[in-house]
Amino acid sequence: MRIAFVVAATLLAAGTLGATQLPPAEPQGPPREVALIGQPRPLPPPTPQHADASVIHGVTVRDPYRWLENPGDPTVQRWIKAQNAYTEAELAAMPQGKSLTARVQQLAVTSTTRSGPILAGGTLFYMQQTPPQPQPVLIAQAWPDGAAKTLVDPNADHGSTAITGYWPSPRGRYLAYGTAEGGSELTTIHVLDVATGKTLGDTLPWAGGGTTPQGVAWDADENGVSYVRFAPPVAGQPVEQFNATLVRHTLGQPATADTVVFGKSYSKVAEYVLVNAPGTAQAAVLAYDGDGGPAEVFLRHGNTFQRVLGRAANVRTAAWVSGRLYAASFQDAPRGQIVAIGTDGKPVPVLAQRDGAIQQIAPLGNGFLVVRSWGPDWWVEQYDAKARFVRKLPLPAQDIGVGEIASESGQDKALISYSGWTTPERWVEYDGKHGTLKTVFEVRPAGDYSKVTVQRIDGTSKDGTKIPVTVLSMAGTTPNGTRPTILYSYGGFDIPIKPGFIGANLAWLERGGVLAYANIRGGNENGQMWHAQGQQLHKQNVFDDFHAAALALFDTHWTDRTHLGILGGSNGGLLMGTQIVQHPADYRAVMAKVGIHDMLRHETAFANGPYNVSEYGTISDPAQFKATLAYSPLQNVQPQTAYPAVLMTTGANDPRVAPWQSRKFTAALQNATSLTQPILLLTRMNAGHGIGAPFSQRVGDTAIGLTFFAQELGLGTTP
Repeated sequence: MRIAFVVAATLLAAGTLGATQLPPAEPQGPPREVALIGQPRPLPPPTPQHADASVIHGVTVRDPYRWLENPGDPTVQRWIKAQNAYTEAELAAMPQGKSLTARVQQLAVTSTTRSGPILAGGTLFYMQQTPPQPQPVLIAQAWPDGAAKTLVDPNADHGSTAITGYWPSPRGRYLAYGTAEGGSELTTIHVLDVATGKTLGDTLPWAGGGTTPQGVAWDADENGVSYVRFAPPVAGQPVEQFNATLVRHTLGQPATADTVVFGKSYSKVAEYVLVNAPGTAQAAVLAYDGDGGPAEVFLRHGNTFQRVLGRAANVRTAAWVSGRLYAASFQDAPRGQIVAIGTDGKPVPVLAQRDGAIQQIAPLGNGFLVVRSWGPDWWVEQYDAKARFVRKLPLPAQDIGVGEIASESGQDKALISYSGWTTPERWVEYDGKHGTLKTVFEVRPAGDYSKVTVQRIDGTSKDGTKIPVTVLSMAGTTPNGTRPTILYSYGGFDIPIKPGFIGANLAWLERGGVLAYANIRGGNENGQMWHAQGQQLHKQNVFDDFHAAALALFDTHWTDRTHLGILGGSNGGLLMGTQIVQHPADYRAVMAKVGIHDMLRHETAFANGPYNVSEYGTISDPAQFKATLAYSPLQNVQPQTAYPAVLMTTGANDPRVAPWQSRKFTAALQNATSLTQPILLLTRMNAGHGIGAPFSQRVGDTAIGLTFFAQELGLGTTP
């Protein structure tokens, strides 16, 4: 679940999915009176309740919507179609839909964008997308002045195929790359010859996906690779996206001959992050036992792997610097310190803890770069070969987030990507000898962002912790207590909320709306203490922090309870669910994307659930069960309660969060709410968690979300 959702520029090419009538529902009590202004509002499709229940630690937990967990049941399929038809009809009736969609489409079509730079052996590899092209293409370019060459274009099938990763061989002769279909993230690795552009016959299926990261490490002689792979499926059965190992493949041999070289019996929920040294065959494995916790660190020696750091070191990120692995350890250093591991496998302290939390390490010349953050502020520092501070890079001091760094040891120049609230993706070449920056690529936006203002306020959580909130509005938009406002956050899995380009969400600001982003606990923007205070038995801190951010918007008179909408996805969808059930009167509208809402079944009834135990804890522990039951959204829905308007979205092929999570929570809220505001669910049948979604779907997400919030929060109709 290591994925953060942003209020991103995204257009739904949502065709009519059809409405199929369900059988009559079992009686659920007296019908609600539902009406729109001047016309009756249709009731949502009925959802029967069944007499399912579980007994956990002596507590009986009713589960009347468990039947919605089975997507193969024709009744469930009819229910999904009926809900889609109901949602589409409700969205179509919202008067600002057409104008907002048109403006979102206009703003989303920027100049060509780039992402994911990797510099290896003098060649730069990256993804490039020219909107409205469905998917980005894979490019190679001799750095810095060579001509760009398209290596892989996945757009022949109208965007359902996505490139999931790419890994150049040590001398740049070959490039391994992964593809996945229909949002499933289940990766197949291919290999191409960079010089000729021809794809070899090697096809490696089941190569990671979902919560299990894809990964490839090349042999020194470029004749083979080690890669992450799920267990081959039993004939006639789908592959199970867990229980991964590292296997070795020799080029030209069938994938069936690949052999396990690491991870057998290690952990069924292992996540292996392979750390390669660009232009060399050095490789390390960060082995996470599940999602959200620290890694054990292993160095590769030939085809074997030597453990060099245990989980007590609390390692979160690492990079190769001048032949040694530099790892960020948070043991007794909540903001992070750096240790180096050489070929002897012994860790040596390199850089003590300093101000700012370590987010990334990258080689530069004979030294290295460190990316740091504190709250919403991000910066980059340079150190020499003896780990002496050289300088803070001359990037903008505020309102940017640092992205990927492409660099190699021995090279004095690095390519650094960054973006900000009003700054689209920009790449700069940093000269480590002279301390200078030169812009080498920037996206030209389709709108004017120069009049967007950025302000900061603080909320105070229940335990007194200060929660930074960034507020965006157009110049001249002042707090008047009723501004239509969307508040976003995530709050988990070590993922920070950092400044990023608002893109098509400018359409919201242009009409007098406000956007707000909260740095709540569970992320790592203030280091590992900030993360740990939002994990397991401390998860309620996350929900309290978000509510504190909302109250701060009220206290500073930006908005009020009838004009505040909230947005989150994945773990942030869980966040949305908790706000709905814990503070229903404080929000007018809620959008939850691919969220977890039944926390008791997430661990036990979905393959990805056990990955998240390190973050959420396990309900097999009585204390954790009690804490989880207290906040799990589904179990805390109360009948005849005034719930806000809700829009949930999910993808039928989601490998990270079960689509039935949104189905069950939607049904519960529809049957419980005492108000007339809609409770809506949109299921995309050829989509997943959102990773690798085509351009049209990403733009559509924004258009639908802004339309929903405009209707419910009373957004102005003209800029």
